[in-house]
Amino acid sequence: MSLSHGRSYLAIPGPSVIPDAVLRAMHRASPNIYEGELHDMTASLIPDLQMVARTTADVAIYIGNGHAAWEAALVNICAPGDLVLVCATGRFGHGWGEMAKGLGLEVEILEFGQQAPVDAARLEARLRADTDGRIKAVLACHVDTSTGVKSDVAAMRAALTASGHDALLMIDCIASLGCDDFRMDDWGVDVMVAACQKGLMTPAGISFVWFNARADARQPAQMSTYWNWRPRARPAQFYQYFCGTAPTHHLYGLRAALDLIKAEGLDAVFARHTVLARALWAAFEAWGAQGPLHLNVSDAAHRSHAVTSLCMAEGQADALRHWCEHTAGLTLGIGLGRQPESAYFRVGHMGHINAQMMMGALGTIQAGLMATGVAHGPGALDAAAAVIAAG
Repeated sequence: MSLSHGRSYLAIPGPSVIPDAVLRAMHRASPNIYEGELHDMTASLIPDLQMVARTTADVAIYIGNGHAAWEAALVNICAPGDLVLVCATGRFGHGWGEMAKGLGLEVEILEFGQQAPVDAARLEARLRADTDGRIKAVLACHVDTSTGVKSDVAAMRAALTASGHDALLMIDCIASLGCDDFRMDDWGVDVMVAACQKGLMTPAGISFVWFNARADARQPAQMSTYWNWRPRARPAQFYQYFCGTAPTHHLYGLRAALDLIKAEGLDAVFARHTVLARALWAAFEAWGAQGPLHLNVSDAAHRSHAVTSLCMAEGQADALRHWCEHTAGLTLGIGLGRQPESAYFRVGHMGHINAQMMMGALGTIQAGLMATGVAHGPGALDAAAAVIAAG
C-alpha cells in the first residue's frame, strides 16, 4: 500500500518548491519581445537581484543553469593558462575547478574535506606563498550543496587582505542565495554566481553573475560574444540582456518570486530559514542520540540554512529515501558526491517552505526510520516543535 497519493513534497536541495504565484505568472501566452511590458519588467529585475545579493555591483543574466554561471564568471576574468585556487568543501567546489580546467586554466585545489568550512588561515598562508602573484582568483562555495558546509566569506576576504594578494574573490551562492545571509559588498566579494531554482523559487533555467568594477577591469582582451558580461549588465538594446531571445516565461516567474521576497522582507526570509533549519537540526540530533544517524557538519555555525546533509549506515539512506518518496510522498536528496552514496541523504529546506511543511517532512522521516528499522532516539518531533514554538 502507498500513502503517497496527494500533493507530494520535493525536499531536495533544488529545484525547490515553486510558489503558486510563480506558476501563475509563468502560465501565460508568449509576450511581445520587441517592446513594451517585457522590457520594463526585465529592467525591474536588476535592482531586486542586487538587493538579494546586498550589492551595488552589476549583474548579468544567463539562460543556463549554475554550471553556465560558473563558466561565465571564469571566462570574464581568466585566460587559458591562468592559475585559480579552488577552496573545496564538497563536490561543487571540485566541479567549479573541473569547469576551469576545461577552459584551459591551471587549477590548484585547497582541500578542506566534506565536513568543515574553508580555513582562512590556510588560505592566507597559501596566498602569502604565491610571491609571483600567479593566482588570479580564489574560488569557493558559500554553501556547498553536496555537503551543506557553509564557509565564512568575510574571513576569506580578510585572508586576501592580510596576505596583500590581489587575486579576485569569487563565490558560488547557488545553494545559499535567498536562504543564508550573504553580503557581497560588505564581505568584499568581487564575483558571485547563483541560479534561480533554489532560494529564488523559479524553475531551473536561468543563472546570474554579479561582478564589481575590480573584476570587470580584469576581463581578457579577447572575449566570447555570448559569455561577455558587459552588454548583459549594461545593454544598449534589449536583446543584449540575453545575447538573443529572452527567456520570457522564466523572467515572469522570477519577477513573481522576487516580489514574494520583497513582500516578506529579506531579513525576515533569512530569519524564517534560520528557525526552520534549527528545528530540523534539533530533530536529527534527537534521533542521532541512539542510532547511526548524524548531521554531516558538527558545528551549527558552519551548517547551511538551506540544505542539510545526513549520514547513516551504508544502504540505510537509500532505503529511507525510497520509503519516504514512494510510500509517503516526500522526496529527499541523494548523497551526491559522498562515499558510500547509499549512506548519505540531504534535506533541502530552501525557498518556499514554512513551519507546517518542515514538521510534515520530519514526521514523515520519523515514520520512514521506523518502517526501515533504523535505530533512533526519541523526542525528535517535540524538539523540532519547541524550536518553532519559540520562533
